Amino acid sequence: MNERLPPPSPARHRPEVSFVVCTRDRVDVLEACIASIQAACRTHPAFPAELVVVDNGSRDGTPERLASIAEKSKVPITALSEPRPGLAAARNSGLARARGRVRVFVDDDCKLERTYLRDLQRHYASGEKWLIRGGRVELGDARDLPFTIKRCEQRQRLTPAVHPGGFVLGCNMTMHRDVAARIGPFDERFGTGGALRSAEDTDYLVRAMLLGMPVEYVPDMTIFHHHGRRDRKAIDRLHRDYHFGNGALCLKHIRRAPWLLRHFYWAVRAALRELVGGPRFDPELRLSHWPVVAMNLAGAAKFALLVITRRPAPEPLRRAEPGEAEARAR
Repeated sequence: MNERLPPPSPARHRPEVSFVVCTRDRVDVLEACIASIQAACRTHPAFPAELVVVDNGSRDGTPERLASIAEKSKVPITALSEPRPGLAAARNSGLARARGRVRVFVDDDCKLERTYLRDLQRHYASGEKWLIRGGRVELGDARDLPFTIKRCEQRQRLTPAVHPGGFVLGCNMTMHRDVAARIGPFDERFGTGGALRSAEDTDYLVRAMLLGMPVEYVPDMTIFHHHGRRDRKAIDRLHRDYHFGNGALCLKHIRRAPWLLRHFYWAVRAALRELVGGPRFDPELRLSHWPVVAMNLAGAAKFALLVITRRPAPEPLRRAEPGEAEARAR
């Protein structure tokens, strides 16, 4: 991992919040994302923040543009280069370098609402830190199809009765640094660019639940997702990738979280009902349950193959020792 910029300021100036943004060949949308984070920081300077940007192999001039932005930014920016492909690998690099008490994952095609930091500080001022918390995700452009968003108006906590996929979206996911140290790194077999295409964030939620930590959604802490998908082919492809990863997730946790099998059963039952006029998976986008079933099975098969070929998994889950979270942050 080669840093593009000088190291951040000394530990005595450690920020309260670390925004972690991973990117690859999307320098224009990345610049807009960074500008929105800077605007949120100016709006609420009482909760000081830093920005860690992980370049996952860009070839569009991202490092040079980042260097220029960082030179003029009043918000400390650390730019990292992670040559290993995959979103999970990039997130692990950002997580290892982040210094803030609260870690916030934001996708490079998202923009923060100006009040984001105020909402974030209010939630983490409660003193409850052993949880993962995600916020509202709105469409950034009305021309984009209504996918990869979450607009629920009520505060909620994840239970086994609800599939974890999409409960908290990885483009707006936060946690205390001790939570990250307790759960460990993202599983690099999952996620965009990885063997299993998606679900690195969902896997993290399941691992938190298995450690007894709640997963909470709050209807503020809003970001706007400019995902740019405006045709059915793009949505269908993403729909399939999500459920490919979810099938792998089900097999990975089949012993410790067998309740995930219940959701596969419900998907099969719903697919059969579609044959006699039952409701679709998403009536607005005309998405069917059948790709859910097919891709769940394909993802489980792929995960089994990775296990057989001994593709490495993340380090074992264990309780963090006193001071370990600080050491990881440094």
